[in-house]
This record gives sequence, C-alpha cells and structure tokens, in this order.
Amino acid sequence: MHTKRTGVATWTVHNPADLGRAIAGVRSARDLTQTALAEQIDIDRGYLARLEAGASQLVLERALRALRRMGATVTVTLERRDDDGEG
Repeated sequence: MHTKRTGVATWTVHNPADLGRAIAGVRSARDLTQTALAEQIDIDRGYLARLEAGASQLVLERALRALRRMGATVTVTLERRDDDGEG
C-alpha cells in the first residue's frame, strides 16, 4: 500500500512485492534510474530489477512473516529532502 501526503510518501510492507514497490517508488521519487541506483549500492541492475518486481527472497519473506506474526508493521517512509524539494 502506498500513501502520500504533502512532502511524505509511505509504503506499508507486508511481502517482498510491497518492498519492491517501495524501492521503485523511492528510486523514482529521487529521479534515479535502476542503473544509477544499482551502481550507487554496488549491485547488478538485474538484481535490483528483480527486487523491484517483488521476486521472492526467502530470508525477506520469512522475516516479514515473523514480524507480522508478532503484530508488527513494516513501513518505508520517504520525506521531502530540504536540498531538492522532492518527496
């Protein structure tokens, strides 16, 4: 789920697909291409594309399941940066 209010965008993460949408959303908000972000974080662009597509990562799936079972919610929050006015 993605919500947006002035200067802030949030994604609630229940599964790898939600996390992928959050990564893609933040990347897009920061005007980064997959190639640029992959280079910045030293991973293959194809791997980043798979993450953004929600390709299941067993460790991630299990961690999110454990958190949900304990009643926790994982949220990605992107606040507007002072230097560029983007959010």
